[in-house]
Amino acid sequence: MNSEILVATNGYSRTWPGIEYAAWLAGVMRAPVTLIGIIEQKQRPNIDEEIHPLEDVFSRAVALFQEKELEYHLEIHEGLAEDVIPRKAKEKDFLTVVTPLGRPPLRRLVLRRSFHQLMADITGPVLYVPSACVPPMHIIICLGGLGYGIAAENLGLEIASRIKAPVTFLHVVPPIDLDYPESRTVRDNWDHLGDTDTLLGRTLRSALDEAQKRGIKANLKLRQGIVIEEILSELKQGEYDLVCMGSPYSRHGLRQFYAPNVTAEVAEAIGCPVLTVRFKPPDK
Repeated sequence: MNSEILVATNGYSRTWPGIEYAAWLAGVMRAPVTLIGIIEQKQRPNIDEEIHPLEDVFSRAVALFQEKELEYHLEIHEGLAEDVIPRKAKEKDFLTVVTPLGRPPLRRLVLRRSFHQLMADITGPVLYVPSACVPPMHIIICLGGLGYGIAAENLGLEIASRIKAPVTFLHVVPPIDLDYPESRTVRDNWDHLGDTDTLLGRTLRSALDEAQKRGIKANLKLRQGIVIEEILSELKQGEYDLVCMGSPYSRHGLRQFYAPNVTAEVAEAIGCPVLTVRFKPPDK
């Protein structure tokens, strides 16, 4: 688990659920929380304005942190939130909680939502909180099968073990065009993939074994089809409060130019928190 939790607000009302979630998670993980208030150019107070929107948010946050007896730090920064948050996140081993930032519809249409940029620029774990579903009663962990989800799996299991929440592991088998022994086995046995002696099968069994070692009630669900569509379908059918997904994306990676960002697409389409951890190749 990361040593500290970072959460930010620019005074927009929908950043409050992120502060609530950060406070809850800090209490569960026994970690200090840092709240940064961001004064953006458009928010600079006029002479006639006596109270900046951040003042009310900070006042409520301090009361919440003190009620939960948390160790907390408060900071004020100036600049664009999409620039300030990643810069601050690099300073320590943070788990960064992000929220909608109140951007106008035209900006979201042209540049996409802020979460896309934040997810690409923040190297540590990111928790996107559009609403504060606390405590989560059922956690789903999406297993990519190629190692991308291992870090997210471990962090999701750590949270689940602290709060005694059940976990569902989900793996989606995409359409397979390649024709070699491993791919044929996966294609022909996708609905009981966990029983096969394939790399994917061993990965799925390993996840279930790890959950069992931690005393977590866990089950495995398998789907076949377009990955984003199948994940969203499962989320609509199940009653999940926290989604954990790995990601291979970064601002400087080439993958963003030829493949969809599954994690970001899912996060923007659902209403519950999404925890993502960037995949890091092992050191050679």
